[in-house]
Amino acid sequence: MVTASRVQLTVLRGRDDEWQAVRSLLDGVTGGGGALLLHGEPGSGRTALVGHAHRYAEDCTVLAAAGLAEESALPYAGLQRLLDPVLHRAAALPDEQHRLLRRALAGESCPADRQLTLSMAVLGLLAAAARDRPLLATMDDVDRGDPQTAQVLAFVARRLRHLPVAVLLTADVAVTVDGIPAHRLRPLNARDSVAVLIDRLPERPAASVLTALAVTGGGNPQALVDLAEVLSPAQWRGEEALPTAPPADGALGRAYRARLDRLPPDTRRVLLLAALDEAGAPGTLIRAAGAAGTEAEALAPAEVAGLVRVEPWGVTFPQPLVRTMIAASAPLAERRAAHRLLAGVLVADGHRLRRAMHLAAATAGADPALATELEEAAAGGVGDWATASAALRWAAELSGHPTQTAARLLTAARYAWAGGQPDVARLLLDRLRVVSRDPAVRGRADLLRGELELRCGRASGASVTLLTAATAVAGTDRALALSGLVRAGEAICFAGDQYRYAEVGRRALALRRPTDPPVMELMGCLVAGVAATLRGDHERAGPALRRAVVLGGRLTGSALTPTALNCAAAAGLVVAVDGAAHRLAERAVGLARERGELSVLSRALELRAVAEYWLGRHEAAAETSRDGLRVARASGQINCASVHLGMLAVLAAIRADRDTSLRHLREIGESPTPGSRPHALAGWALAVLDLIDGRHAEAADRLASLARLGTGRGQVLVQVMATPYLVEAAAHLAHRPAATAALAVFDRWASSTASPLRRALSARCHALLAPRGGAEAERDFQTALRLHPTEAGTFERARTELLFGQELRRSRRPRDARTHLHQAREMFSLLGVACWAEQATTELRAAGESVGPPDLPAARLLTGQQLRIAELVAEGATNREIAARMFLSTRTVDHHLRNVFHRLGIRSRTELARAFATERHVGLTSDR
Repeated sequence: MVTASRVQLTVLRGRDDEWQAVRSLLDGVTGGGGALLLHGEPGSGRTALVGHAHRYAEDCTVLAAAGLAEESALPYAGLQRLLDPVLHRAAALPDEQHRLLRRALAGESCPADRQLTLSMAVLGLLAAAARDRPLLATMDDVDRGDPQTAQVLAFVARRLRHLPVAVLLTADVAVTVDGIPAHRLRPLNARDSVAVLIDRLPERPAASVLTALAVTGGGNPQALVDLAEVLSPAQWRGEEALPTAPPADGALGRAYRARLDRLPPDTRRVLLLAALDEAGAPGTLIRAAGAAGTEAEALAPAEVAGLVRVEPWGVTFPQPLVRTMIAASAPLAERRAAHRLLAGVLVADGHRLRRAMHLAAATAGADPALATELEEAAAGGVGDWATASAALRWAAELSGHPTQTAARLLTAARYAWAGGQPDVARLLLDRLRVVSRDPAVRGRADLLRGELELRCGRASGASVTLLTAATAVAGTDRALALSGLVRAGEAICFAGDQYRYAEVGRRALALRRPTDPPVMELMGCLVAGVAATLRGDHERAGPALRRAVVLGGRLTGSALTPTALNCAAAAGLVVAVDGAAHRLAERAVGLARERGELSVLSRALELRAVAEYWLGRHEAAAETSRDGLRVARASGQINCASVHLGMLAVLAAIRADRDTSLRHLREIGESPTPGSRPHALAGWALAVLDLIDGRHAEAADRLASLARLGTGRGQVLVQVMATPYLVEAAAHLAHRPAATAALAVFDRWASSTASPLRRALSARCHALLAPRGGAEAERDFQTALRLHPTEAGTFERARTELLFGQELRRSRRPRDARTHLHQAREMFSLLGVACWAEQATTELRAAGESVGPPDLPAARLLTGQQLRIAELVAEGATNREIAARMFLSTRTVDHHLRNVFHRLGIRSRTELARAFATERHVGLTSDR
C-alpha cells in the first residue's frame, strides 16, 4: 500500500487533459467512484500520470501494482500484489467469497463458473477497505500481466458508481476496455517537447538543437528524456552531430526490447526488415521475408500488438517512433544482415539509390566503388533531398580520398539545406572544415554557411561571410560568386544596413560580362537595380529591374530554378510591377514545391505575400504568409518565420484586428535586432493600431523611426511601403518634417514606376498634407481617385474615399462628403473589413445621414461558401448539421458565420433568417 501525501508535483508537459481527467476521477470519489484507462505507446507518460495520482490522492488509501510480463502465466498474480495490503479485510466477506478469493490468490485456479463470485469478492474487499476513507487502486501496464487480473479489474471498474473507490488502469495504445472511460496519450507537440528537453538539460541549448531533438523524439516524453541524458556538452551546444534515434539502452529502448521479445522470432525478423525498408513497398518485403526463410504473414502478431498496420499498399507504422526503436534495438549484426537482404531483393526493382543505401548500411570500412555508386544514384536530389543528403554522407564515409570526401560532404550539406535540414547542413560544414583546407572548397562551403546564417541565424553577420566567400570563388566560378553577392545584398537589406549595399553593387559590376547567360544577367540586373534604388537613382534603377523581370519570365530548362524566379520577383516588387512579380513568385512557389526545395520556398512565399499586399488581396496575402510561416518553422528558418509573422501582424492591423496582430507580435518576441526587417514590420503594425486608436503622434514616431533617411540605415523599403500611414498620422500634427521627407522619397520612387496605385497613394498623401478645405487638397484627392486601379487595390481606394469624405465633412461640405463615404462604406463591407466600414458609417452619421446595415444583396457581400452557410442557417440548420452537409469542421462553420454577421451588419441567427426572407420576397416581387 502506498502512503499518499500532497507534495510539489513535477510538471507533466502536454498532459493537461489527461491529468484533468485523473483529477476529476479523484475529486469525485467520495460521492461515488469510477474508473479510467490511460493508454498509449511505451514512454508516453502513463506511469508518470499514475505517480501523480498517488501523490495527489492524499485523502485516499492507495493500492498500487503493475502488470509484469514475468508473471503473465500465473493466474491472479497481479491481483495478489494489488490486494495484499488489505487482505485482512477479507474476513468481512461472505464465507463462499472469502474462501474463493483466498484460494485464487494462493495460486489455485478458479473454475470458469465461479468467475462471477470471485469478481464480486474483489469488489466487496475494495468496498470494505474503503469503509474508513476513499480508496484508489492503480494497475500500471495492466495488459502486460496475467489476463485473469485484467478481467477481474475490468469487472470491478464497471461497478463503482455507489462506492468511494477509484480504479486507474494503464495499458498499451492498442488496448481498450468496454465500459471504462479511456484517454489516449497522444505525442507531445513541438513546444511541449522542447519544454521537456529544457527541463532536463544543464543549460538551455541552441534553438536548432532543441528543434532537431524534438523531431528525433517523435513527441514521446521518455524518448526525449533518454536523449537528454546521453547528450554530451558538445552536442547540446550544437558542435557535434546529434543522435538520430533515442538510445537503445535507454528506458524506452528497454521497453521496446521487452515488447519485441514477446513476439515470435520470425515476426521480429520480418518486423526489422519492414522497419529498415522505409519505402514500404509490399513486393520488397515479401521477397525479403522469403530470402530470410519466412514470409510476410509472420507480421500478424506484431499487427495484433499494434506495432504495425498491414495494408494492401504496404506496411505502415502507426507511431513513427516505433520504426526507429525497432531498428535501434536490433543488434548490429542483425541490422547489417537485414540491410543486405533488402539490397539483394531491390536489384530486380531498379531502385538504385535505395539499394546502394542498404549496401552502405551493411558495409564497414572504405569502399570507393560503393561511394561512387551512391554519389551517382543521389545526383540531383530532386524530390527527396534528405535521402540524397544521407546517401552523400554515406559516400563521404566510404570514400578513399580526402578530396572526394570533401566534395561529397559539401554536396550532402547543400542537399540537406535544400530539404529543409539546416542543422544537418551546419554539422556537415563543420566536419568539412576538418577534412579539407582547399580554399576553393572552403569558399563554396562559406557561401552555404552564409545563406544558413541569413535564413536561420545571425543575419547581420551573414553579409560578411557571403562577401568574403564570393571573393574566394570569384576566380573559378563567377556565377556562384554573383549568387553569393545577391545573398549578401539580401542580408544587408534584412539587417537594415542599406548603406553597405553600394559595395555589393560595385563587386557585382566587376563580375559581369556582356556574354553572360540569362541567369547571371538577371542577378546582375537585380543587384544593380536595387543599388541604384537605395541611392535614389531611379532613372538607372528602373531599366535594370525591368530587365530582370523580363529575363525571369523567359527562363527555361536548367536555368529555371526557384532561386532565379525569386530574384526576378524581388526585382518586380522594387520596380512596382506587382502583377508580374506575383506571377514570378507564384511560379517560384510551385517549382519549389515540385522540387521539394524547402530552403527557398519560404522566401518565395514571402515575395508572393508582398505582391498580394500591393494588389490589394489582403486575405490572400495573409494565407500566403501563414503558409510561409509553417514552411519556415518546419525548415528551421527563424528569420524567415519572423518576417512572415511581421507581415501577418501588419495585415491584421490594417484590418483593425488588434488581437490577432498583437498575437503575431508576441510570437516574434524580442529576438529581432533593432533595424531588421521583422523589427520594422512589427513597428509598422503597432503604428497602424495607434493610428486606428487616434494616437497620431505615437504612430508617426514609430513609422518615422523605421529608417533614417539620408544615412542608409534602417528599413528604407519597409518605410516606403508604410509611408501612406506615416503621412495619415502626421496630417493630424502641427509639425511634419519626418512625413514630408518620407513622402519625398516615396514620390521619387512612385513617379519612376508605371504603377497607378503608387501614384494614387502619392496624390492621397499630398492631399492629406495640403491646407484643410483648400482647392489643393480636393484636387489631389480627385487625382488619387482617378489613378486608383479598378482591378486591384480596392482597399486603398476605399481608404481614399473615406479620407476624402472626412476632409469634405470637416470642411462643412456634408452633402459632397456623403457620396464618398457611401462608396467607402460599401467597399469596406464587400471586403469584410468591419472596423473601417463602421468608421465610414460614423462619418456618414456625422454628415447628417441616418444609416443602418449596408443596403446590398447578400450575394455581393458574401463569398460563395459564406453565402451557402448563411442560406442553411436561414433554413434553420444548426452549425453541426451545416458542417456535415458541407464537409467542414464546426469550428470552420463558426468562423465563417461570424464573418457573415460582420458583413451583413446583423447580430443573431434570427436576424439572418429575417434578412434572407426579406431578400427572397424582394426578388420574387421583382420577378413578377
